[in-house]
Amino acid sequence: MQKHGNNRVTLTDEGLIHISGSRSAAGEPSQNDLEGVVRQASERGHTDLGWLKSYHSFSFGEYYDQRHMGFRSLRVINDDRIAPGRGFPTHPHRDMEIISYVLDGALQHRDSTGRGAIITPDDIQMMSAGTGITHSEYNPSRSESNHFLQIWIEPAMRGVQPRYSDNQVTLDQKGDQWKKIAGPDGSDAAVSIHQDATIYATHLTEGKSLDFTLERSRHGWLQVARGSLIVHGTVLHSGDAIAISQPMQLHVQALETTDALLFDLA
Repeated sequence: MQKHGNNRVTLTDEGLIHISGSRSAAGEPSQNDLEGVVRQASERGHTDLGWLKSYHSFSFGEYYDQRHMGFRSLRVINDDRIAPGRGFPTHPHRDMEIISYVLDGALQHRDSTGRGAIITPDDIQMMSAGTGITHSEYNPSRSESNHFLQIWIEPAMRGVQPRYSDNQVTLDQKGDQWKKIAGPDGSDAAVSIHQDATIYATHLTEGKSLDFTLERSRHGWLQVARGSLIVHGTVLHSGDAIAISQPMQLHVQALETTDALLFDLA
């Protein structure tokens, strides 16, 4: 066991780091304490197909680990890099909310609803697979690689009508603040999903900090897409994540300019 700031850090048999802070006399965690589990980038699954290099936070494809099957409704976070001119040919999905978050380059989408688009780091894309949909995703550039996060969220209801949407979310909108990029139908998020889950994004400048209130009965997953953050004394690097299941005021500070996603889950 070691200490990060005021927190006790223990490496578990599953390759996770459990972080626990002290509690008050009443047994409740204080606003400055953090209890959570860190998913280290180095412990993720890995796929290398030459044209595709991918790291999997949760079980996916040929990477299977019953200890990491998802977190609440969050089922997949794949950290994908696609070579120029390559991509995923047409393939099916069903009953899943699929979100694409581009970090570098561009991603071209086509699906059986007749929709298609090329998205960049200034966009967010969502596809509800519902009763069934087929789609393809390619890197349209002949010279630049693509880097994006592929996110799957299990829907609250099955058998919905398939749908596709995208929206602009600029760097300025994410700059040093939490920007709501996806959320339940009827919310003010950039794109809507069929689940009680909200995704926030930030592009946090070195030295800047942000707070987020995780309410009682909610669960948080903080994913560092690139860069590094300090979270209540615990350092998270690119690809690291932390799962939190306690009400608290979450405080993050950028050790370098950082892109991160925060999932607020039922």
